Amino acid sequence: MLRNSGKPIILTFVGNYLPGYKSGGILRTISNTVDYLCDDFEFWIVTRDRDLGEEDPYHGVRLDQWQQVGNAMVYYLRPQSSGIKDMLNLIVSTPHNVLYLNSFFDSFTVKVLLIRRLGWANFKQVIVAPRGEFAWGSLGLKYPKKLVYILLSRLLGLYEKVVWQASSEFEAQNIIKVMKISPDAVHIALDLPNKINPDETPDTSSPLTSGSEGLRLIFLSRIAREKNLDYALRVLSKVDIKVVLDIYGPAVDAAYWNECCALIRQLPDNVTVNYLDGVNPADVVPVFSRYDLFLFPTAGENYGHVIAESLAAGTPVLISTETPWRNLQAEGLGWDIDLFKIDSFVKVIRGFALLSNNERLKKRAIIKSKIMERLLDPSVIEANRQLFKRQLLSRERS
Repeated sequence: MLRNSGKPIILTFVGNYLPGYKSGGILRTISNTVDYLCDDFEFWIVTRDRDLGEEDPYHGVRLDQWQQVGNAMVYYLRPQSSGIKDMLNLIVSTPHNVLYLNSFFDSFTVKVLLIRRLGWANFKQVIVAPRGEFAWGSLGLKYPKKLVYILLSRLLGLYEKVVWQASSEFEAQNIIKVMKISPDAVHIALDLPNKINPDETPDTSSPLTSGSEGLRLIFLSRIAREKNLDYALRVLSKVDIKVVLDIYGPAVDAAYWNECCALIRQLPDNVTVNYLDGVNPADVVPVFSRYDLFLFPTAGENYGHVIAESLAAGTPVLISTETPWRNLQAEGLGWDIDLFKIDSFVKVIRGFALLSNNERLKKRAIIKSKIMERLLDPSVIEANRQLFKRQLLSRERS
């Protein structure tokens, strides 16, 4: 049954949600937003009935009906129940104050905005969060097809009078540039991190390894072209010290994974690579705690939950500059390097391998101390709260 708490209702559309995990950051951002803001708003979430790339629906959920999942109400749509008429019926029959669309290109967003443009349903307050889709690492994939949709959507006015959510100033500029809109239409609210209790994070006071097996590196993400695993492997092809790279994450792009496997077979003998599949979200921080360094030269992140989780475990990060996590070396959290400087990635790995166990342990302790200040920043929570409150005030005035 639907709840009636009297709180404003945020009707949220997102391609994948709990109990899934393979879609990565978008799912976790929505889940975290619900957990942080459920005292202020009710989140009713419409999503698909299966995880990203899966043919079978989730076990243990009821399909095509509302049910409570954690702090949200969730409606799992079967593929045959995801047509534009089904979406219309769902919007009309579900009382809500704000409509929240999490993606620019997802068919959910396209169908909902077509309903709005055609005037089939009466809703005024719409927030669209592209979730990093306008970063070049993502936008550049299948760019001609995406460009056609962008131009067509502007021509049809699908996105007129929506409020755009950006997860950083960098993403805000991308949205303004691609959609040719005023900066006033964009609200910057950083993605909310997982709720991490510093007292429950793994111990970092003992050495990870004896050093005989080499530097232990981790790559944890969806295996998709925009995550740049192939770049990480090319970095390691230039490293002349003993390293072990463990790869975690679902291979959502089989053709790309095959390319990466070919690169792995060409690596020198001093580099060992293991593929260990996906990780349950609850286990991500403990997994990170077992490694010396997180190697993640991503082509674009609007936030980067895995970066925050690595740092919460005390594990320094070696990432690209295509994320909001910048100036990491000055803060003692790791390194952010331009992707055009592959030799700089190699240099960092070599230098890090020369650190003593004591030096690495000190670095881990500093990271755990500093990252909690960032993750527990109340201004980030308030910016997300204001994203919805402003739309409610706007509705009252209209």
